[in-house]
Amino acid sequence: MTPDGGSSPAGAAPDGGGSPAGAAPDSGGSPAGAAPVDSAAARASVSVGGQVRALNLAGESGVVPLARDFARQALYAWGWLPAASADRRAAAEDVLLVVSELVTNACLHAEGPDELRVSCDNKVLRIEVSDRGSGQPAPRTPHRAGRPGGHGMFIVQRLCLDWGVLRTPGVAGKTVWAELGAPA
Repeated sequence: MTPDGGSSPAGAAPDGGGSPAGAAPDSGGSPAGAAPVDSAAARASVSVGGQVRALNLAGESGVVPLARDFARQALYAWGWLPAASADRRAAAEDVLLVVSELVTNACLHAEGPDELRVSCDNKVLRIEVSDRGSGQPAPRTPHRAGRPGGHGMFIVQRLCLDWGVLRTPGVAGKTVWAELGAPA
C-alpha cells in the first residue's frame, strides 16, 4: 500500500506518474470541473488524438450503466474491442468492471461521481472518477469473500497495476484513479 492509498508494484512511482498539474495525493480536493452542460451526451469530450475521453456525470441518474457504455465506446475506438482473443476480451471486461466499481463507490460513499476520464497509451489504460467526497477508499480488511458488499476496492486492487487517490489543495473532493495494462 502506498501513501496515496494505492498499491504500487515494485519499482512503480507511487503517484502513478500521471498526476495532473497542481494535484497532490491525499491533500484534499479534485481537479477543476468543466462548465455545466444540459445532457450527458453533450458533456462527453474527446481529446485531440482520441486517447483521452471524459464524461461529466454530475447530476445524472443511471450513472453506472452510462459510465460503462461510455468506457465501452472508448474501448471500441481504441481497438480493444471487438476482441480478437480471449485475453483481449478479458482485458476489456476488466476495464468495464473497474469503471463500474469506481463509479459505484462514488455513488455509495461520495454523493455521486462528477466526472469519468478514461485515457490510454500503448501500455496502460487509466480510469479516473472525480467526486465531492472526503472519504478515503480502501479495500476492506480482512476481505470476506462470502459476504455481500465491500468488494469494490478489493476487486480494483486485484485487477489493476496500480490505483490511488488524488486531491487538490483547497478544493473539495477527490479523484480515484486506477491503471490497467493494455492487452498484448
